[in-house]
Amino acid sequence: MSSFSPNRERPRAIATWLWCVAVLIVAIVVVGGITRLTESGLSITEWKPLTGIVPPLTDAQWQAEFANYRKIPQYEAIHAGMTLGGFKSIFFWEYIHRLLGRVIGMAFALPLLWFAIRRQIPRGYWWRLVALFALGGLQGALGWIMVRSGLSVRTEVAPLLLAAHLLTALFTLSGIVWTALDLQALARDRRALPARLTGLGLAAGVILFVQLFYGALMAGLRAGFVSDTWPGMTGTFSTFFPGASQSGESIGHLLTDDPAIVHFIHRWWAWVVVVALVWLARAVRKTDRPASVAIHSAFGIQILLGIATVMTQVNIALAAFHQLVGALLVISVVWGAHAIGRRRA
Repeated sequence: MSSFSPNRERPRAIATWLWCVAVLIVAIVVVGGITRLTESGLSITEWKPLTGIVPPLTDAQWQAEFANYRKIPQYEAIHAGMTLGGFKSIFFWEYIHRLLGRVIGMAFALPLLWFAIRRQIPRGYWWRLVALFALGGLQGALGWIMVRSGLSVRTEVAPLLLAAHLLTALFTLSGIVWTALDLQALARDRRALPARLTGLGLAAGVILFVQLFYGALMAGLRAGFVSDTWPGMTGTFSTFFPGASQSGESIGHLLTDDPAIVHFIHRWWAWVVVVALVWLARAVRKTDRPASVAIHSAFGIQILLGIATVMTQVNIALAAFHQLVGALLVISVVWGAHAIGRRRA
């Protein structure tokens, strides 16, 4: 793959393809959020990579899927007495989630092979694209490991595995967006080099990563239901720190498995994120004003949606939009970090 000819390279076409994959990843992140909010993630208890593409079509097939679901602890704990019609509604979201995963895999693999066979991948990008594809495969594997964690003893998936599943998807999204931006720069100027990750870009990314991690734990622990007031957690202006909801646990356990503490950290770490992103946006403004506007807009809307989600006791529509804007915020931050790291030979 090292003998690509510059006159055959198609950086703009590859960038367009990567943006299409990024859109699909944003879609699966949103559907994954809805799947979690509707307690649908364990409705399909088996992983069938090929035959699972086709959903149940006959009444007998539906009854067999429903019988499998009734065997796991979640059914008795959360959905006891559910009708077949109710089961079909939760099955729908998990099926769409898995179907999107398969579509993303094909949407990445087939064009990658096409561009490689035609030797149209610019020099230095082949292994980066392969690594991104491998990350997508890892994310899918984590998804099944996550589902398995909730099929026997637990009544829901393990929150830390859910966080790993979501963060791997967002990290893959970040890599795809960064690579697409590099290729767009190369299409405009053949002397453009891949952007470097600056200290500011890295710091903003790490601070946002912490917030995304706790956002995933919020979903896994249903911590959004701990409080329906803001800014205080036990009243509009009363208690800001609720204290632990569990006792006798280690610090590590409290920081990752206590719903009240997780909610508190996610709620107030958001303002650390705001400071970091304002700093990033101001640095970006001189070189790429649209990126600066995108960062400000995304985190502003995200904060308002987060507050509204809490105060409505996790309204599903608001929570889904919160997850959508979270993915768009990741894209805007990658855009900004890339803008301040651009360089030219």
